[in-house]
Amino acid sequence: MSEFESDPSGSEGVAIAGARLVPHITIQAFCENAKTAQMIEQAVADRRMNKVALTTHNGGINAAVEIYRLNPTPNLIILESALQANELIDRLHELSSVCDASTRVIVIGHQNDVELYRKLMRFGVSEYLVMPIDSSALVDTISEQFASESSEPIGRTIAFLSAKGGAGSSTIAHNTAWAISQTVRRDVLILDMDLAFGTAGLNYNQEPPHGLADAVFSKDIVDDVVIDRLMSKCANHVNLLTAPGTLDRDYDFEERSFEQIVEICQNNVPLVVLDLPHAWNAWVRHTLSTVDEIVVVAEPDLANLRNAKTILDKLKELRPDEAEPILVLNKVGISKRPEIAANEFGSSIDTECFAQIQFDPALFGSAANNGQMISEVNASHKINETFTNLALKTTGRSSQSGAQHGGMIPGLLKKLKLA
Repeated sequence: MSEFESDPSGSEGVAIAGARLVPHITIQAFCENAKTAQMIEQAVADRRMNKVALTTHNGGINAAVEIYRLNPTPNLIILESALQANELIDRLHELSSVCDASTRVIVIGHQNDVELYRKLMRFGVSEYLVMPIDSSALVDTISEQFASESSEPIGRTIAFLSAKGGAGSSTIAHNTAWAISQTVRRDVLILDMDLAFGTAGLNYNQEPPHGLADAVFSKDIVDDVVIDRLMSKCANHVNLLTAPGTLDRDYDFEERSFEQIVEICQNNVPLVVLDLPHAWNAWVRHTLSTVDEIVVVAEPDLANLRNAKTILDKLKELRPDEAEPILVLNKVGISKRPEIAANEFGSSIDTECFAQIQFDPALFGSAANNGQMISEVNASHKINETFTNLALKTTGRSSQSGAQHGGMIPGLLKKLKLA
C-alpha cells in the first residue's frame, strides 16, 4: 500500500499516515559506533522501507573509500563521522573520486555546527544529521530524498531495439539486464513491450499470472502500488513485467500509452530495461525519444545496414541533445554467409560499433531452451565480458575493467545528485 494508518501506540515499524514507500534502492551505511549501526538497522524495519536493501559496515568514511575503489556505489551512502570540518571535507573529496554521480550521501555527525552544515550542502551532500537521532527521523530523511513528490526519479531507462526482425535485441537486452544485476548490483526491471510475441518470460523461465498488459489495459488508476504488484521477481536484483505472448486481443496503442507506466517504474526501480518490439509506430517513437540510453542490435548484412542507418538518423533527429545510440552487431560469423565487416558497417552509418557478438547457436540455443542466461549456462565464456561491458556502458559507468566509477569530476561532491 502507498499509505499507512498511524499507529496509536507509536510502535516502531509503522509508517505515519500519508507516507509513501521508499522505492527499490540499495543503501550502504558506514558506522563508527555500534549504536548508530543499530539505529540504521531499526530504520529499515519501518514499513516505508520494505523495498530497501541495506548493508552496514564498520569504519566510517575510510572504509567507504576503500570499498568503492573496487566496487560499485549504491543509490545511497550513509556515513557516520566525528571528524572536524576541514578533515571531513577532505575525506569526502577522496570519496567523490570513487563514487558514482547518481549516488546520494547522507552524513551523520556529532557536531551541531551550522557552518559545517552549510559547507556540506555546498559540496552536494544530501543531508547532514546530528546524533543522537532516532530511526524515524532517518526514515523521514531518506523518504524526502527518494519518495517525495519533488524528488528526482532514481531510474535510468535503457531501450533495446532490433534493426531487423530476428536480430536478437531481446536476447541481448535480457542478458545485459542480468549482467547489470550481477555487476552493478542494483535492482533491474525488464519491461517486455512486445505484448504479442515477447520472450522475457521464456528466457527467464517465468510464467507470472500478471504482467505489463494488465497495466496498460487497466481501466483503474495505475500507480506504484499496482506496478509493484504486477512485477515478478525472477532472481536477485532482477524483476520482470512480462508480455502475455497471446493473440486474444489487438495491441494497438496511442502515442503516450506507456509513458506513465515507464515513469512510475523509473520512480521506483534504479534501472529499467525496455525490450521494444521490432516496429515503428507512434508509441515506439515516443518511447525512444524519452529514454536515457538506446541500444540498436543489428546483424552484419545489407538489410540490417539499411535499417540501422534509417533508425539512427531518425533517433538523432528525435534526440539531438541526447547520447547517441549504442550499436551492437549480433550473430557475427555465420558460416558461408557474406558479411559486412564491423568497421565498414559502422563507418557506413557514421556510428562506431560498440560490440560484436559471435554466432554460437549451441550456447544461445541451450540458454533459450533452458530459460537461462548465457552466464548461467557457461560462466567462463568470453561473451559474458561483452555483456558486462554493455551493462557498464548503458548504466553510465566505464566499460574498462576496474574503472566503474565514471561520471564525476574528481574531488567535487557537488556532482552527487541532489533530490
